[in-house]
Amino acid sequence: MGGGATRLYSALTPPLSSSPLPPPAVTNLDPAFCQEQKGAPVCPAELLRQCEEALRGRAPRFHRKFTQLQDEGGAPSSSIRVMQWNILAQALGEGLDSFVQCPPEALSWSRRKYLILEEILTYRPHILCLQEVDHYYDTLQPVLAGLGYSSNFCPKPWSPCLDVEGNNGPDGCALFYDVSRFEFLDSVNLQLSTMRIPTNQVAVVTMLRCRSSGRCVCVAVTHLKARSGWEWLRSAQGSDLLRHLQTLVQKHAHDSAGAQTLDIPLLICGDFNAIPTEEVYRRFAASPLGLDSAYKRLSEDGSTEPEYTTWKIRPTGECCATLDYIWYSRDTLRVDAVLDMPTEEQIGPNRLPSFSYPSDHLSLVCDFSFKEE
Repeated sequence: MGGGATRLYSALTPPLSSSPLPPPAVTNLDPAFCQEQKGAPVCPAELLRQCEEALRGRAPRFHRKFTQLQDEGGAPSSSIRVMQWNILAQALGEGLDSFVQCPPEALSWSRRKYLILEEILTYRPHILCLQEVDHYYDTLQPVLAGLGYSSNFCPKPWSPCLDVEGNNGPDGCALFYDVSRFEFLDSVNLQLSTMRIPTNQVAVVTMLRCRSSGRCVCVAVTHLKARSGWEWLRSAQGSDLLRHLQTLVQKHAHDSAGAQTLDIPLLICGDFNAIPTEEVYRRFAASPLGLDSAYKRLSEDGSTEPEYTTWKIRPTGECCATLDYIWYSRDTLRVDAVLDMPTEEQIGPNRLPSFSYPSDHLSLVCDFSFKEE
């Protein structure tokens, strides 16, 4: 497989600088490395093996299975795998979040970076939506670029990471896509607003065209306001995101003469910091954009969210809740498979994060296909 994977793996090994890193003008990849990759793409399986080698002796990772769903009559096509994950900002994990049952050694970046990459490489999504990313420029962007992903990153304007000594810069949302599967059409970074007042929450919205089918899809990743008492703000932020999505979809759904040509499917991934009874959830479920939540498909009746997507213990107590979602256009996309949740026994009494898992949020992974037009 050549030196590509080894080179990426080696880039992860040295201690990372604790000083904030400014965004590069174009890319921070070494030109010689970029030239090497043109003829020798990195082998994901080999890089995954090397990550597992670096984690040798650790607690067993969660073994999760996909639930294959009954075909809904859509046209045969290769599935699009989508991963949604709040990976836990390094500065917050070591600083402000206070995971009282998690050993400090399990929160070190020297360990967590391998666990995060291992999770991504295990499922190899075509579209990857991440929140609380504060190691974009020095780790995730260069490594995933070598694996064939293009990406966009939007930092929070007033990231709480900046209040932590030794931080690595602001956290934010990142959207990655496999360039072998998708062609880039358009992208916008949003600072979500309420009553036209900018907030600290952001979103990345990207329009892609599937190379195999020629179909377009609009993908968004966001992270709404946290904490109890801010339900009204989350609802307003969600409404603002829906308005932006409708505008972008309408822009691309018309031909040069202005006639509407097709309905463009939506995929909206995020840590909404909202349980399913909150208003922002109801707004998405009732949106005229025709959205549904993919993880409801795990339930027997197809209408109930999982019991949890995050499970942690802080000084204020234990939190076990569903806050993360993958929304999709139910009339134009079908759900082919959903990755199940680890059991309470797998997670363990000290909950998340842990030596087995690098974040307090679990990854969500779904396979989608386009329905016939």
